[in-house]
Amino acid sequence: MGNTEWKTDRTWIEVNIRHLRHNVQELTKAMPPHCKLMAVVKTGAYGHGAAEISSHLNQMGVTAFAAAVIEEGIQLRESGIRGEILILGHTDARRVPQLVRYDLIQTVIDLDYARELNRQGQPLNVHIKIDTGMHRMGIPAEDVSGVREVFAMEHLHVCGMYTHLCCADSRKADDISFTKKQTASFYSLADALKKSGITLPKLHIQSSYGLLNYPELSCDYVRAGIALYGVLSSAQDETKLKLDLQPVLSLKSRIVLIRLVKKGSSIGYGRSFTASRDSRIAILPAGYGDGYPRSLSGRKADVSIRKHRVPVIGRICMDQLAVDITDVPDAAVGDTAVLIGTKEEGATAPETAGEAGSISNELLSRMGARLPIVVTYE
Repeated sequence: MGNTEWKTDRTWIEVNIRHLRHNVQELTKAMPPHCKLMAVVKTGAYGHGAAEISSHLNQMGVTAFAAAVIEEGIQLRESGIRGEILILGHTDARRVPQLVRYDLIQTVIDLDYARELNRQGQPLNVHIKIDTGMHRMGIPAEDVSGVREVFAMEHLHVCGMYTHLCCADSRKADDISFTKKQTASFYSLADALKKSGITLPKLHIQSSYGLLNYPELSCDYVRAGIALYGVLSSAQDETKLKLDLQPVLSLKSRIVLIRLVKKGSSIGYGRSFTASRDSRIAILPAGYGDGYPRSLSGRKADVSIRKHRVPVIGRICMDQLAVDITDVPDAAVGDTAVLIGTKEEGATAPETAGEAGSISNELLSRMGARLPIVVTYE
């Protein structure tokens, strides 16, 4: 059995590099000429495979990446990824030697943390996180003297400064107003630093929705996460920019068994589904252990088999689920089922996430670690 054959004998993630390249081009065209794309590849590149995605992005000319934790940054370096790698989250200051060894950039999450990093006595590249209203991490934008103190620290080299927009995905008037206050606060701090004689480092404000809804903002990086992978967080989201983004990930499985059940027979845990007719039921070796949400049980979830969308029935198990293929009489053992894909293939990530009461970001990043990744270029 060949490498690809064993990877696709059960359930697998398919990553389309042609779509990834297309999305990079679409995002880059929407950005100002001097702005760089910073690919957010945290949590396994949102379930797409961090090493695989980042390697292909490197080949496309992307040289700036963002990870959540130091372990992700180290994995990227050990996979041969070149360029800047920003750690967005907290790293224990005692691990500064590793940050330096792997040439990682650490986010300064508050002033006390900056002091702790500086006390380690090793030259470290950092980006300062500024809190402009999200109140999660960062030095308050009003604390100009605190930010200036970080710039003056002997062992920290400030090569970037950024904030995060907490409601950039919303087109509601009050959310737009709040976002504009956030950006004004950030730029006000930047102006104050500049007037005090500090040479400003690279600045960045926009994540995916920051670019899609506020393309007029002028920064040095756009931190593209969910948009890079070709989907929006929610199928209902409206954005100012209408980019032609294409889903990069598909979740696929194979029919391993077909059961013939009589009308009135129940199927699965809790007997939650009862056949209303004599039925053909296909068993797929995929479940919530692979990231397909159990909360879709009993909802309108469906998968695509032979270009027909067929309903998921009964309770989704950890490793298996059942679908009703009665209306696809030619469906057979070994057929491919598309659980998540493009609109042409079947249910999309935003649609599936919405039915599960979540968002694409969570759905994709929870794709099980046991799933093999197959790269395609079609």
